[in-house]
Amino acid sequence: MATDRTALSPIRACLFDMDGLLLNTEDLYTQVTNTILKEFDRPLLPWSVKAKLQGRPGPSSLEVFMQWANLPISTSEWLVRSSALQRKIFPSCAPLPGVTDLLQTLLAAGVEIAVATSSNSTNYALKASHLQKEVFDFFPPSQIIKGDDPRIPHGRGKPSPDIYLLALETINARRKAEGKDEIEPRETLVFEDAVLGVEAGRRAGMGVVWVPHEELLAEYKGREEEVLAGLCGEHVEGKEDENKGGELGVSGDGWGELRSTLVGFDYKRYGIKVKDGVVRN
Repeated sequence: MATDRTALSPIRACLFDMDGLLLNTEDLYTQVTNTILKEFDRPLLPWSVKAKLQGRPGPSSLEVFMQWANLPISTSEWLVRSSALQRKIFPSCAPLPGVTDLLQTLLAAGVEIAVATSSNSTNYALKASHLQKEVFDFFPPSQIIKGDDPRIPHGRGKPSPDIYLLALETINARRKAEGKDEIEPRETLVFEDAVLGVEAGRRAGMGVVWVPHEELLAEYKGREEEVLAGLCGEHVEGKEDENKGGELGVSGDGWGELRSTLVGFDYKRYGIKVKDGVVRN
């Protein structure tokens, strides 16, 4: 149900997806997938299908993919093959343009940050272990939430709002221990590349910055405002949504921004006061 909201509050916390937002791993996932599809003379993965996979936890994403791929191998064999390729390729991943400067600037401005990724702990380690200085050292370990976190109920990955609400909860738990006030969802900005992730952020009652792959953006041409409002209808309401955000946006409500890159991020738009002398994208 949509709410009557005029504008975001000044932003005090920023929550980040990882794959395709902080890191260039979405293209690597596609590379792995297409390598195996070619082995079985299957069509390459189209963005119309990939759009439904992005942001979902692994088991949910795999179920959607296997139904489409119609491969002559079992799900377990697919996992063995894809995992082997991922172990080789993920350690070569890199930050996307503007990421390091954005994180530095937000921290210098006193903005809280956290990661909320659907990647499980094993894949997170493969992608992040060589990028601590450039990316992940900026985040307190307790504020890096992964898709297999036991605090996220089964079946409640993106596009459900739980992972983003949990990320903000971890920030507030630390702030409470330090004697600081809590940050509200309306003071929080979610950075996402996936349509499902944008919906999760909006359902958490947060603003969103959507930075999609150019091929994904082409798939949603003419529906950009629908995506930014979280209105693509991927999430199914249930009792679990009670007291868990659950709000939909309104097209053009100002709670969503579409960007092609994190470079040149507009801090002033969100009431973030950048300190003099801080490097900016």
